[in-house]
Amino acid sequence: MAIFSKKDKVALDLQAISTLISEGSVLEGNLKAPAFARIDGLVNGNVSVDEGLILGEKGEVRGNITTKEIFVYGSVTGDINTSSLEIKATGRITGDIKTQNLAVENGGVYNGNLAMQLAEKQKQLLA
Repeated sequence: MAIFSKKDKVALDLQAISTLISEGSVLEGNLKAPAFARIDGLVNGNVSVDEGLILGEKGEVRGNITTKEIFVYGSVTGDINTSSLEIKATGRITGDIKTQNLAVENGGVYNGNLAMQLAEKQKQLLA
């Protein structure tokens, strides 16, 4: 089966963070990070992270986010384009979402439009 041929995936929250915007920090402008990032401060601009993003409880992004996977504990005002999105109980999103996988914990808030596409492999299997 295909499940056994895949390498074990390490959860995003267990990955080594290569970029950190700490609590109390304010970044005015766009952020581009090559691997995994965590934001606990404020980013006024668009965020592009190649692998994954954790937006901490005190974290806030006022701009669009593009990444492979994201955990939202904080606040986003802007659009999100990702393969996998988890909105945690403290998470707040205002904006449009494009994703393949979505999980929302009880208490998480989302206001906007949602577009979900099948993964390419799933599309090929269904064809």
